[in-house]
Amino acid sequence: MEDIRKQIEEIVNRETRAWDTRDVDLLITIFHPDMVWPWPRTPQSHDPIAWVLEWGRYDYERWRTGWQKLFDTHRLAHNKRELKKIEISKEGDGAFAVVDIDTLWIDRDGNNNHWQGRTCKVYSKIGDEWKMIMQTGVLDYS
Repeated sequence: MEDIRKQIEEIVNRETRAWDTRDVDLLITIFHPDMVWPWPRTPQSHDPIAWVLEWGRYDYERWRTGWQKLFDTHRLAHNKRELKKIEISKEGDGAFAVVDIDTLWIDRDGNNNHWQGRTCKVYSKIGDEWKMIMQTGVLDYS
């Protein structure tokens, strides 16, 4: 299980590097082909009745273009991430990571897009590698 834990830490860290360097190609490497990413309307929207799906099921071109647009139109002011927990299935084929984030993007007009709170990143093992199959958007649990 320690080897799996290290692999999950690596994918969490790879995602962080992708945001830090605004590297869309690196970011795309973490996603499972069946990934779906629900997003709460606000960090206080704990009830999923208020959540939305911005881009639907993972689609390489749509997601790559969308993230590239963010990178092209926003400056990353800061990206603080703290891995709080990794849980691995007893079968060793599923896992999730709890990550607290504080990521601030600023657009060309000075408007903030602030992601601050807790995420749950869910991973599935595909062959020899792990891919993110789902993530809750950022929620505030304070």
